[in-house]
Amino acid sequence: MARRSTKTAPPEDFEERILDIDVIDEMQGSFLEYAYSVIYSRALPDARDGMKPVHRRIVYQMNEMNLRPDRGYVKCARVVGEVMGKLHPHGDASIYDALVRMAQPFSMRLPLVDGHGNFGSLGNDDPPAAMRYTECRMADATSLMTESIDEDTVDFEPNYDGQEREPVTLPAAYPNLLVNGASGIAVGMATNMPPHNLGEVVQAARHLIKHPGADLETLMRFVPGPDLPTGGRIVGLSGVQDAYATGRGTFKIRATVSVEDVTPRRKGLVVTELPFAVGPEKVISKIKDLVSSKKLQGIADVKDLTDRQHGLRLVIEVKNGFVPEALLEQLYRLTPMEESFGINNVALVDGQPLTLGLKELLEVYLDHRFSVVRRRSEFRRTKRRDRLHLVEGLLVALLDIDEVIRLIRSSDNSAQAKQRLMEHFSLSDAQTQYILDTPLRRLTRFDRIELEGERDKLNAEIAELTRILDSDTELRKVVSAELATVAKKFGTPRRTLLIEGGSAVAAVPVPLQVADDPCRVLLSSTGLLARTATGEPLPAADAKRVKHDVIASAVPATARGDVGAVTSAGRLLRVSVIDLPQLPETPAAPNLSGGAPVAEFLALEADETVICLTTLDESSPGLALGTLLGVVKRVVPDYPSNKDELEVISLKDGDRIVGGAELRTGEEDLVFITTDAQLLRYQAAQVRPQGRAAGGMAGVKLAEGTEVLSFTAVDPSQDGVVFTVAGSHGTLDDSTRTAKLTPFDQYPRKGRATGGVRCQRFLKGEDVLVFAWAGASPARAAKANGSAAALPEPDPRRDGSGTPLTHEIAALAGPAL
Repeated sequence: MARRSTKTAPPEDFEERILDIDVIDEMQGSFLEYAYSVIYSRALPDARDGMKPVHRRIVYQMNEMNLRPDRGYVKCARVVGEVMGKLHPHGDASIYDALVRMAQPFSMRLPLVDGHGNFGSLGNDDPPAAMRYTECRMADATSLMTESIDEDTVDFEPNYDGQEREPVTLPAAYPNLLVNGASGIAVGMATNMPPHNLGEVVQAARHLIKHPGADLETLMRFVPGPDLPTGGRIVGLSGVQDAYATGRGTFKIRATVSVEDVTPRRKGLVVTELPFAVGPEKVISKIKDLVSSKKLQGIADVKDLTDRQHGLRLVIEVKNGFVPEALLEQLYRLTPMEESFGINNVALVDGQPLTLGLKELLEVYLDHRFSVVRRRSEFRRTKRRDRLHLVEGLLVALLDIDEVIRLIRSSDNSAQAKQRLMEHFSLSDAQTQYILDTPLRRLTRFDRIELEGERDKLNAEIAELTRILDSDTELRKVVSAELATVAKKFGTPRRTLLIEGGSAVAAVPVPLQVADDPCRVLLSSTGLLARTATGEPLPAADAKRVKHDVIASAVPATARGDVGAVTSAGRLLRVSVIDLPQLPETPAAPNLSGGAPVAEFLALEADETVICLTTLDESSPGLALGTLLGVVKRVVPDYPSNKDELEVISLKDGDRIVGGAELRTGEEDLVFITTDAQLLRYQAAQVRPQGRAAGGMAGVKLAEGTEVLSFTAVDPSQDGVVFTVAGSHGTLDDSTRTAKLTPFDQYPRKGRATGGVRCQRFLKGEDVLVFAWAGASPARAAKANGSAAALPEPDPRRDGSGTPLTHEIAALAGPAL
């Protein structure tokens, strides 16, 4: 059976019309329509309020929902739903992403949304929580964006389905585009604008209001460069100047880094500010990759110590032997700690995308603001005129209220009453209707006084608004004053440091590793170790005194060398110089409060102390040691490099080292001072050098019940002094002690192992020396806490008695150890 065809013949009057369209023309037209839609409706901000449509709709809808800063928070999902359903027919993810960014203080210089909950972290290392968990409301500054929007200040247009109306732009009481910046990728063009400081932008805008012909150089005195929410440092301002002139330019942002002592042994780079939109996780990940691939050396550890109290704090520990400044330069070059920002000031002006410089951006905003204030003033004047019209009509009625009541009562209906009142009192329709609607309780004498006061106030306000509308100068003053109020309320200090030139670090390349340069290793009287930057001699005793300025021992060394620390137990412990903290170079005496305790570098026993430092130079005359029981020893300089601990003397039970010094020339005098006030001085040449295992020889003859109090080596070619303090075994009170300072040349040389001569005569109640020292002059004294202490006047008598001691003295040292 044949199938019947379902095709129907065209009607007789049908005229076939086929249009031949070039596919190239169709594609071009369709693409341009799509491109314009993206540019105008999605990707580029308006130069007037600095917002893309999605941001403008979020702010406007939050204003319509009455989410004021003084109201409670609502779920972000609710705001997103209202915006999507009424104004923005796109996915909820894009709306929420825009809302999140408006709440991030590290993305916006002046956030527009007050967020409650997890709104993400710097660099998006920690993404924001879902919108069902987070809450939001308008920020304090956001009300300025919608201020007076209900006073016919901006135009409105229908929404996507014609059921709602939305503003074409917001009134914007401050230059939001410059303050918060913008970024977006359209079709064939893009925008990327950095944030700026509100106070600086307002100052430039006010200057342009007063001087419309101001040039760019003048405006840049107020706005020298971007001010990023995350701070940092902008290096090189030529790109910024190009951007402000032409709308396009590039600048570099560097992290803010300081070199600090992160541990007693190590220095570190402490990062407190990162480049815009760079998070700490990104930096840490990059550093770890570089270290594992051996492209970066000198980093011991990286720690993220960021918290809410102290803000960003990224600590990069530097290995000993590496220069932190040189390592920082490598980090700038290899990691996101230095980023480039390309400025592309593309924004919509009258619906057209234009590339604008700084002056053009300010001019577009100010023109918009002039229009807003003009329309607002016109709206307010109209409102006040309408109100004045009604008040004047009511006052006319109150002057003859009895006649008004008679006319109303004698009328057949309200329409007749209205007509008779209009004719009798020459009132307008609006005035008459207002009188009829006014309750009788408003017709008292007091209300009349109120109405007269309101009339006078309305007349004054109308005159003021008329003055603003009739004078361009007054209009500019109003805009300038409002901008000044905004800056005073919401302005904050600049966060980003601007650095002219191409580098924030030294122009001369710094070697990565610390050079093996000469230095000096210092031991303070309070047991702190440190090294100086150079091997220069220490300052003279008359230099400015600082805490911990008494240096008990100092030896020359090199930065990558070793020195020895001699302990009271007769041990010599090797110390790596590079591990010691380096003191800053100052014109005054070294401040050893920047040193580190010896316990950080040496494992000492409970009752063991460090007596002195020594070089490990085997060509030196050797080390001279004096013990509590009167033994003296010159140690042959034999220090094997493969041993970190050596025994330099064999001590008897109950004995310990009380003093020691490395001999410089071998011509020094060795000086013993005992507790019974005897001083013995003889040449070091009288002591034969011995190996490390030897126990030494008799150094001083001790009376029964006495001990050695002090042992030092003194250069006889220099002026020297002897300082002694006498006291009693039965008291520890400093006020009962006497002290004496005597020239060293008053004491003659005697033979080794003799008793010496008396150095202080005891007064009544004194029977022992409690402190003694002999060394080069002038001497420097310190208290137990390391602070400086004064010495008594010199006494030329070697066996004289002391003078009362007014303060504690715990340590002495010569001027240049």
